[in-house]
Amino acid sequence: MALASKISFVLALALAAGTVALAQEHGEEHGRPAARPPAHGEPHAGPTRYQRVAEPEGWNNRPTTVDKAHFNHNYQAARSYRIGVYRRPPGWVAHRWGYGQILPRAYWTAPYIVADYWLFALDVPPVGYEWVRDDTDAILVNITTGEILQVEYGVFA
Repeated sequence: MALASKISFVLALALAAGTVALAQEHGEEHGRPAARPPAHGEPHAGPTRYQRVAEPEGWNNRPTTVDKAHFNHNYQAARSYRIGVYRRPPGWVAHRWGYGQILPRAYWTAPYIVADYWLFALDVPPVGYEWVRDDTDAILVNITTGEILQVEYGVFA
């Protein structure tokens, strides 16, 4: 029994020494975490209270004429936004759309329209056009014909 007690004592010492070494390796001393520099940039306290995001002034002053040369582009978005799960219309498969193509009617119905486009740095759509979401992309579509006027790839993550 004495041998078992000695072995237990030695194992307990080894475990304690390993725990101290691990704590020191991770910058902890005397049971307190050590101050670590921020991984990216300076720390930010964040907002102090909730405020609803307001629409910017003139957000719905849509141009009445369409300058297709201004819009006919397929852009890569400068930033991606996480806004939730995307479910493609039933029966449709993934497709990479481009301006000039015709977007099927199933994609420019209410569940896919991006009404608050200013939150995602999208241009004000002209009269008769809407921004819609297809997976990670924002598509500016003519809501009468389905013709795609512009695509922003990767707006949504």
